[in-house]
Amino acid sequence: MTTMSRMPASKGEEDQLRVRARRQSKTHCLTFDIEEHFQVSAFESPVQRRSWDQFESRVERNTYKILEMVRVHNVRATFFVLGWIAERHPDLVRSIAAEGHEVASHGYAHQLITAQTPDQFRSDVRRAKEILEDIVGEAVVGYRAPSFTIMEETKWALPILVEEGYRYDSSIFPIVHDRYGMPGAQPHCHQRTTPFGPIWEVPPATVRIAGTRFPVAGGGYFRFFPYPVLRMLLRKAEAELEPLVMYLHPWEIDPEQPRMRGPLLSRFRHYLNLEKTESRLMCLLSDFRFGPIRDIMTPIQALNVSPPDKGDAVVECV
Repeated sequence: MTTMSRMPASKGEEDQLRVRARRQSKTHCLTFDIEEHFQVSAFESPVQRRSWDQFESRVERNTYKILEMVRVHNVRATFFVLGWIAERHPDLVRSIAAEGHEVASHGYAHQLITAQTPDQFRSDVRRAKEILEDIVGEAVVGYRAPSFTIMEETKWALPILVEEGYRYDSSIFPIVHDRYGMPGAQPHCHQRTTPFGPIWEVPPATVRIAGTRFPVAGGGYFRFFPYPVLRMLLRKAEAELEPLVMYLHPWEIDPEQPRMRGPLLSRFRHYLNLEKTESRLMCLLSDFRFGPIRDIMTPIQALNVSPPDKGDAVVECV
């Protein structure tokens, strides 16, 4: 008796299989840090910062392009918007909110927390929150630090966030990195205690390999790995963490952006595979289910009756 080998799936069948797999998968968090290409910390300098208004603005068209991409896939996301951007493009922020996405804070001036005093940090996050809330007409409860710079030496920022009305933070990256990271930090969504009350921490996605945590959340990591490798790592992380938190920037889908001066390593990280980001994002939207952090955090907030006695309480996000 002979057996017939299965014919290779057609492109249409492959697309249907991907859609079916996406519908059956867990729902994760998709986030975007809304900033200009010239505001990245790797190119930071006092002279460059004073010249921000002289650079070509590209954030508006790039963000509208992202809005169209997620609209096609019926996906909603969290947009961590820089207050400086919101002041200059309030209609963009209104469009984000009008399409059902969460508007959260990326601070005002995209200054690393490591370069701020507590008073400066408080002023920055308060100003950003007020600007965003005035534009969207609702509470802004989420925050992400520029370049994930809430680290061991800047954990003093967390109680300030609580005092200023933030309910969650997505800044602590539990990895080893030369510019940020908190190795050994809890990789799951969890509650942290502060003298002024609890705050939820929603770390970017990582995967454990040979006892070490590796980042797979997005940004440069999204552009570094070939997409099939990234998808494999995300599936591995998906089995371990709930949910995954992914992030990208508008400038990452803009390979035509003007080139900035800076250290060789910084330029490599920033410009690597920009021409591939858009197509990879489309694949990501097809392969995984996503929603805004706010929707996933809501039931956790409802369970937040009292803070834990000590340490971090690990809570599964569903």
